[in-house]
Amino acid sequence: MTTVRRAVLTLPAAPLGPDNPLPALRTPGPAHALGPEELAALPRDMAWGIGRAPLRSLLPAPVRDGYGRDRREASLDALVLENDRLRVTVLPGLGGRIHSLHHKPTGRELVYRNPVFQPAAFALNGAWFSGGVEWNTGATGHTTLSCAPLHAATVPAPDGTPMLRLWEWERLRDLPFQVDLWLPEGSDFLLVGVRIRNPHERPAPVYWWSNTAVPERRRVLAPADTAWHHGYERGLRKVPVPAGEDGTDRSRPEHSTHAGDWFYDLPDGGRRWIAALDEDGTGLVQTSTDRLRGRKLFVWGTGPGGRRWQEWLTAPGTEGYAEIQAGLARTQLEHLELAPESELSWLEAYGPLAADPAAALGPDWAAARAEAERALDLALPRGAVDAAHAAWREGAADTDPEPAAVLAAGSGWGALDVLRAGHVLPGTPFPETTLGAEQEPWRDLLRTGALPPPAKGAVPFPPQTAPAWRDMLETAPADPSTEYHLGIAQWHAGDRAQAVRSWERGLAGAAVRWPLLYCLAVADREEGHPERAAHRFAEACAELAGAVDGPAAVTAAAALTREAVDAQLAVGRTGRARALWEALPEEVRARGAFRLLEVRLLLAEHRPAEARAVFDAGFEVPDLREGAEVLGDLWSRIGAEPLPAAYEFRMRP
Repeated sequence: MTTVRRAVLTLPAAPLGPDNPLPALRTPGPAHALGPEELAALPRDMAWGIGRAPLRSLLPAPVRDGYGRDRREASLDALVLENDRLRVTVLPGLGGRIHSLHHKPTGRELVYRNPVFQPAAFALNGAWFSGGVEWNTGATGHTTLSCAPLHAATVPAPDGTPMLRLWEWERLRDLPFQVDLWLPEGSDFLLVGVRIRNPHERPAPVYWWSNTAVPERRRVLAPADTAWHHGYERGLRKVPVPAGEDGTDRSRPEHSTHAGDWFYDLPDGGRRWIAALDEDGTGLVQTSTDRLRGRKLFVWGTGPGGRRWQEWLTAPGTEGYAEIQAGLARTQLEHLELAPESELSWLEAYGPLAADPAAALGPDWAAARAEAERALDLALPRGAVDAAHAAWREGAADTDPEPAAVLAAGSGWGALDVLRAGHVLPGTPFPETTLGAEQEPWRDLLRTGALPPPAKGAVPFPPQTAPAWRDMLETAPADPSTEYHLGIAQWHAGDRAQAVRSWERGLAGAAVRWPLLYCLAVADREEGHPERAAHRFAEACAELAGAVDGPAAVTAAAALTREAVDAQLAVGRTGRARALWEALPEEVRARGAFRLLEVRLLLAEHRPAEARAVFDAGFEVPDLREGAEVLGDLWSRIGAEPLPAAYEFRMRP
């Protein structure tokens, strides 16, 4: 009998903390950028996909950097989907992540289950955590919803058993999506139906990758002889698999020295799957309908940086992990285009695989692949996957089954857009009851044509940047709050000059000036005026003092000062940087990110011995970005000694 029930997962967890109150105006870094010559060497459709609709900013998503590394026992809401063969534990409040996929007959955990919840700065907007199976949509990288709540409910599955539905409105691309999970009675395979809708009258870029963490000591098999390799040295090049140029076996993650991605070049017409097998030939397999084209292996590598990241993301003494992934395009650098008023859907399946270890783990790559695919065909025929997808979509031909029992609530942003445009989205309701305080000012704009004034002592409410909201802001009464939000929407649209004009108009009559000064400072920095940016950042910090009350004041001051000190150091204003840093409360200056800032400040003041003392005392930067080399760079300015292992996060060869 298949059941869905609520549960509580208790484990050591670091609190997420408050979101950054500053709008995410900064242009995302070129982590996956390719030069013109590199693009010209790629297949034309791949090059087009890589160049399609790059993000100008992370707006309107908030930056999530309020977490730390102080883990304590905590209770996380969980949903458990279970039949007589599998038990699936899902975290609806954390992006709908599958935390555990337990196979009852063998007692095996099929995925890498992280024993802690430790956010780290791997998502596009910050907070992300490792382990299990995650659903990535929006744009290249880990989704902005990695640590955000999704709506969850039960609906009838095609076979009549209860199905767990997750859904939300993804704000980077302004698209709703759903993930349906069900376990047919007696099945060893979790079935996952995914649908992305475009309810708008304009095409939209679309992106999806399902990422599954598996124990590192596995052999990873996929039906390909070549792969597109992307490493931290950038670039994208085609390489043979599994043999590496140095003779290593790329199908075994623990053999890779450095971190990297291998996007398998699966041939057209063949079955799409990827598996991670233990030394006895058993493990996890993921397969899908043909729409989900790509397959990928990610490894951390055995180098000191990769090992340090593994320790950073989990608990000391736990085994390492790799990731097997599946996506809409051949690589994660690409986006597809979703036509107006249309949708994409596919079906994935996750379950145990038992292959003959002599063949599946042997040196003959063709024989290993053939054995894994033979075992998969016996366990779950390709036709059964296609039939399950057809049955799932047939039930939604006219109207999707409506949720029978609501189990968790996501954000109110979908409800706001449905209220604005009247979108009809059967099966994934976004009721007005989910509207909250963040959406209320925008609801007022819909009702009255004007934004309400900001609450006294509060930080600005979250922005809206979609074209329809920008149009409404254009015609709303031009008070400072409206000019602030209009400028953000214009910046997001790429009209930077007009955004600056809006912010300057708002500044002229604003009683609370710091949010507008911050936006103008970012504009100056992004447009190549560092001196003016430094002045405006410092002015914004001065204006913030006393303008915000309560805990929000500390959060805003920390976020703003961190950028302001950086801006002063960029133009050599060490005295101003020192004054801004020392104006922060002591408890803020004690945080790891600000200890790092102190090191930079001390080096700018030509005080390397004191900078070394900060390193020696020890500090941790919770929101250190993936691939960051700042700790190594700063250490090299202090002396010639090797970088201590605690600070070794460098990933490049």
